[in-house]
Amino acid sequence: MMSCGRRRPPIEARVVEDYKTTLRRLAVRDDRYIASLLADERDSAAQSGLDPGTHALVRVGALIAMDAAPPSYMSAVEAAEQASVTHEEIVGALIAVLPVVGVARVVSAAPNLGLAIGYDVGDALERLEPERPRP
Repeated sequence: MMSCGRRRPPIEARVVEDYKTTLRRLAVRDDRYIASLLADERDSAAQSGLDPGTHALVRVGALIAMDAAPPSYMSAVEAAEQASVTHEEIVGALIAVLPVVGVARVVSAAPNLGLAIGYDVGDALERLEPERPRP
């Protein structure tokens, strides 16, 4: 698990104390349990047992894996930034998921993630290209 230089919450502060029960509830699609997880994003983050930075980076990784649309990255990056995750750590999520999701997904996600952190990759690439002679 990524720690991002953050400490995990103490055991007593984590809601996912009994991982076996959680896995069973998800495996049988316990709709009330799932609804409680989806009801409020903050509650979901708390119930995950992950620190806010790790939670945000997991969400970024999921967006990369599902080839999400550019606007989808905005809230995940905002949550990461609020949790003091650096842009380097956010971009590091691309490298972390590369062996799992493949080159095509990471290449597709890079410009979208760049826009979410305020860096226009396409514009930067255009400025780096040497000028071509005009006919």
